[in-house]
Amino acid sequence: MPKRTVAKKNWTIMVYLAGDNNLDSAGAVDLKEMKQVGSNDQINVLAQFDRAGTKAQTTRYYLRKNTTLAKDAVQSLGETNTGDPKVLYDFVNWGVTNYPAAHYLLVLWNHGAGWDDANLYAGDVFSGATPPVSRKGQPLGAMRGVAGRALPARQVRAGISRTRRALFRTTVAKAVRDRAIAFDDQAQDYLDNIELKRVTTQIKKLLKRKIDVLGMDACLMSMVEVAYQLKTTADYMVGSEETEPGEGWPYDRILKALAARPAMSPAELSAVVVKEYVASYGSRDNVTQAALNLVRLDSVLKAVDGLAKVLKGVLANPGARNGIMTARAQVQEYSSPYDDYCDLLDLCALLDQRVGDAGVKKACAGVKQAAAPAIVASGFKGSAVANSNGISIYFPKRKLSPLYGSLDFVKQSVWSGFIEAYLQSISR
Repeated sequence: MPKRTVAKKNWTIMVYLAGDNNLDSAGAVDLKEMKQVGSNDQINVLAQFDRAGTKAQTTRYYLRKNTTLAKDAVQSLGETNTGDPKVLYDFVNWGVTNYPAAHYLLVLWNHGAGWDDANLYAGDVFSGATPPVSRKGQPLGAMRGVAGRALPARQVRAGISRTRRALFRTTVAKAVRDRAIAFDDQAQDYLDNIELKRVTTQIKKLLKRKIDVLGMDACLMSMVEVAYQLKTTADYMVGSEETEPGEGWPYDRILKALAARPAMSPAELSAVVVKEYVASYGSRDNVTQAALNLVRLDSVLKAVDGLAKVLKGVLANPGARNGIMTARAQVQEYSSPYDDYCDLLDLCALLDQRVGDAGVKKACAGVKQAAAPAIVASGFKGSAVANSNGISIYFPKRKLSPLYGSLDFVKQSVWSGFIEAYLQSISR
């Protein structure tokens, strides 16, 4: 495709829709939302949508208001594998080359599971029945396989041979209830966190700077471990501590706010996403969203490292140990089976109250001080998430995952050492 010569705008929004799964119809709904505002003289709104089924096409769109979606199609790529980092890179390269801007928001649209995907294939929902899932009032179809058949459980369990951890995975049963699963059915592939860091590093080289805002329209991604993994490749990250309902981001509201003020900074747009996301849900939806300044993550890691050392040091004291156990039992945690994730600042507040140790109090204050500039904006709606402050951390109640040690955050702190010592101290 020949290179377009166009004037640089304020923002280019690039939404990577991994829809070759039962989120296919949800992607169509979100494209309609984006088109309610569309591109203008200061904003480019782009999407790449991989649709479900063996005969479906992956299409790139330059989205506009008052046009048909077919007229917005710029390029057809045939069948692609959204789990291939090269496919993501090629989309961004196309967007940056043909629709240059001062700032870029890249949205990864799929299902997330925080850092831990060990439970991906628990459950059996691929029996052929249509899952009871809806998005923005429209029902989502069953996960489709070859020739339009629902994937049998044995194919789902055996069809993916890769063993590396994936960043965007979850239990199948939970995926059906919430945001569905984001792997490519036809390719039987997915993006893992090693690949995502690598591809965002390549995108950074393409841009000759970091991505301005990396959006996670996915579940459970606003974790210190996930954010730290991406701190060298993006300036800001927007995501949710809790699972996202099927509706995901309200693209119409977000783009309307940006169109009204296209000169907003990356920090301002990140905060707008948080505000509009929370505002789009009801009081009983139990939603969270936060924007993080990734440059500040080094200070957060240092503070958490200090807290871990102090906590490990007081475990031999029965009173202090009981205080830690009480804090862990009462802390804000997130949807099962991800209740091993808890809000970092709520944890510190409870440790401060329950442990009664001067060193712990000082360390908790240090985490709060370090996190304040890292959390650009945070919001929640619903009593079940009322103690959410924007960033979560892994604190398992029974067993430390052997996969945890591969994360950058864990390699550079002793948090996992504290967890291991804590779990040993409370074991029978």
